[in-house]
Amino acid sequence: MAEVVPTDERAPTVVVDDLHVVYRVFGAGTGGKGTAPAALRRLVRRQSSPVLREVHAIRGISFTSYHGESVGLIGRNGSGKSTLLKAIAGLLPPTKGAVFTDGQPSLLGVNAALMNDLTGERNVVLGCLAMGMTPAEVKEKYDSIVEFSGIGEFIDLPMRTYSSGMGSRLRFAIAAAKKHDVLLIDEALATGDAEFRRRSEERIRELRDEAGTVFLVSHGLDVITATCDRAIWLEKGEIKMDDDAATVVKAYIADTGG
Repeated sequence: MAEVVPTDERAPTVVVDDLHVVYRVFGAGTGGKGTAPAALRRLVRRQSSPVLREVHAIRGISFTSYHGESVGLIGRNGSGKSTLLKAIAGLLPPTKGAVFTDGQPSLLGVNAALMNDLTGERNVVLGCLAMGMTPAEVKEKYDSIVEFSGIGEFIDLPMRTYSSGMGSRLRFAIAAAKKHDVLLIDEALATGDAEFRRRSEERIRELRDEAGTVFLVSHGLDVITATCDRAIWLEKGEIKMDDDAATVVKAYIADTGG
């Protein structure tokens, strides 16, 4: 058998092969959603269950990302960007096809779980330990995480006292403190002032150079072009374009008006 020689000598970090993701949701107009109270009412009234509707969120996507790449995912709301990130992270099982990753993917989003009743300080410690840092590493990086987040004196207050922007900045600061094999970022840079965005973009480039691959979902096209060297444009769950970031963003703006 002839030896297969890869066309790209860089090490692949993520391989998405004919990926399909189908959600099953309750159809509109059925008089009740998938909640326990609605189910109880149907049982008491002897009503039939609402009809389940399938939503084909990802439709046969295939691509390969490589070590050292920063890949932006762009597209309209509902195009499948966040669903794709969750599938790469292993949080959504493929309905068909497969996702292969080299190393452990880490998903960072604006809704990443932090404990509202605990202080920012405790969340930093627990978040770093959850990412696999040792207590000594947490102690070493703690001050730089707090400084990067810009939380200041609020670090000693419960998370429930934070604005959404403060929470997002702290989440990013925690996740960015560790080198990742594959880092998946979902709209985490949408909040914060210009200085925080600049520092975040610099840190993403550092993570890309230090580790494997960074995937970034953002509606801020300037963030994509400033941070990513490649972009994938999703439309209705399919790849419409996959090229260097500047080329894809230019085509997207021409098609949608930005």
